[in-house]
Amino acid sequence: MPDLQLYDPFATMQFSDEHCFLCGTTITTAQRTPVFGEWMQRNYNLQNKELLMLDKSITTFSQLTIPCCTSCNANHILPLEQEIETAAAGGYEAIKSLDPKKLFQWIGKMYYGSLVTELIREKDPLVMPENPVSENPQMLGRFKTFFQVLQSLRVPMVFSDFLPCSLFIVQADPTEDELPFEYQDELTTMAFSIKLGPVVIVCKLLDNGIIGNVLNRLYKLTEGQQLHPIQIAEFKARVFYAAYIFNVVPDYFVRPGKPDDEQLVLDTLIDDITNEVFNPWDQVAYAHMLEEMLKPWSIREKEILENPQQPLSFLTDDNGELKTINRFER
Repeated sequence: MPDLQLYDPFATMQFSDEHCFLCGTTITTAQRTPVFGEWMQRNYNLQNKELLMLDKSITTFSQLTIPCCTSCNANHILPLEQEIETAAAGGYEAIKSLDPKKLFQWIGKMYYGSLVTELIREKDPLVMPENPVSENPQMLGRFKTFFQVLQSLRVPMVFSDFLPCSLFIVQADPTEDELPFEYQDELTTMAFSIKLGPVVIVCKLLDNGIIGNVLNRLYKLTEGQQLHPIQIAEFKARVFYAAYIFNVVPDYFVRPGKPDDEQLVLDTLIDDITNEVFNPWDQVAYAHMLEEMLKPWSIREKEILENPQQPLSFLTDDNGELKTINRFER
């Protein structure tokens, strides 16, 4: 019989190098797994690239590992990484054909792995973060909810008519694409993007696909198209800003089962009665987000908001149709 018992490290804040991040089993400090798969580090030469943590300490992709028992690593983490590696080698169509649940789990493992690292470091920080994650009950509640569905990595779990995230997969036009790999995440808004060669995966975790529905028309325009990197930057800005103003946290409920069940079934509910799903859209705040994404092209907020009612767009024209950009010129 499969183990259907969920693990809750948040109840006692059991975040340490002596407990498996996924199942809670007591382990040795040598039992660890990379947050970013070894295949990815190898393919994109990431091993020695530096990452800045919230406590101002510096680590590298190869050093960023999380506590993981031998069983979880061998039976759940490594097979998932191998599946993603195979798809990444096949390019855009192969990644698009992956089970979205597998992509959610893979992205979730990297996101949650970064979070676990921050929580462990907060016990002995180089510099105490201004807003420690461990002292923010609202954020911890959100992360606890997220970990509930991330355990689908280990526990056989069916999501009933939903996926706990919005996923977008776009491809870059190679003409002016100079970055083989890029990674961005926002811990508080749970927005994430990763570039594997010409393929860019953008994700908002823990929204049950709501942002995917909101941006569906724009996303449909990009399907099968090769986008200039500046267009991909704008697409990411739209997803990340939507995540920023997203204002609800889903609740997940394990459906009552029978003793001989071999999987858990999860239902979900979003409180859109007492809470607005989105906070109001603010053009200036969006322009800040877009300016950040457009840094490589030195495009400033003033230019973005030259027409305050219709911010600058490289993705769509005045009729809402996809623009064609092969080479970017000022």
